[in-house]
Formats: sequence, C-alpha cells, structure tokens
Amino acid sequence: MSTFVLVHGSWHDGSAWKAVIDHLETKGHHTFAPTIAGHGKGVNKNVNHAQCTQSIVDYIVGKDLTDIVLLGHSFGGTIIAKVAEAISDGFAGQRQRIRRLIFFDAFVLNDGESLTDNIPPSSQALFDRLARGSDDHTIMMPFEIWREAFLNDADLDLAQSSYAQLSPQAYQPWIDKLNLK
Repeated sequence: MSTFVLVHGSWHDGSAWKAVIDHLETKGHHTFAPTIAGHGKGVNKNVNHAQCTQSIVDYIVGKDLTDIVLLGHSFGGTIIAKVAEAISDGFAGQRQRIRRLIFFDAFVLNDGESLTDNIPPSSQALFDRLARGSDDHTIMMPFEIWREAFLNDADLDLAQSSYAQLSPQAYQPWIDKLNLK
C-alpha cells in the first residue's frame, strides 16, 4: 500500500480532503492531509510562500514519512514543487522521502513566476483589489465568482456548503516569485 500526503489549494485547509482520506484508507493506504501555514479559519495569515512550503516540509519530516505520494491541488502544486526541492534525496543510503509527485488540477510554475503570473489579468486585478481592501492582505473570493468559476454545475446547496468551508487566503504566497532552478 501507499502513503499519500495531500496538499490542499487556496481558501481550504487539510479537512477538505476528508472524503478522499476515508476512501484511500478503506483501500489500505496511509493518508495525511496537513494544513498549509496561514490557511484555515482563525489562524495568522501573515505568511509567505517559503513559510507555507516549510510547514509541509516540517510535517513530512516530523512524522518521518518516506516513500510518499505527494499530491498538490491548485495552489498546492506550487507548494509541492518547492517541498520536493527541500527534501530531495541527496545522500546514498538515505530513505527516499518522495516516490511520486502528483499535480492535481494544479499550478505548475516556471522559474521566476508567481501564481498570479498564471491567472488571467482580470483575476489578477480582482485579487489585487481584494487584498488591498482587506485588513490583513488576504483575499476572499465573492460567492458569485466562486460558484461560477469552480462549482457552476453544482446545485445551490452544494455551492453554499462548499463556500462555507473556505477562509480568506493569504495573498503574499500568491505573489511571491519562486526560484525553481
């Protein structure tokens, strides 16, 4: 069986993976879903991309996880790319930490890019405006845009219950340019 580490996307926390964890564990897999630093309700949102990445590195190393399938969804793709750099296997005889990376509907950046470099200009302008208008440099997507962009085929109840699980997204990790050399 495999060990999975599932890394959520923007506005979410690790609990977003509950149904997936339940399914994988019924198949005999070990599954973990840490919450990225600065994500979730009632937490400090003053984080940058490096701190987000380090929180996942610390989780994997702290639990001494090896031979993992590391999956990143959406924004989580930017995190797992940097996690893979940070815990790459560099010494002979060292146990392999990561067996496979999966970018699940995820952002895959080029060297020197940020997440916002990979979204349409109209979305960049909206998110810049939302971040400037917040007290803590976060963005919370308006429900109407959330529904249209992500759940336009869902009924209203599902869209509303999904939206209720979200929390403001720290904007700094989205605008940080990543060194991916």
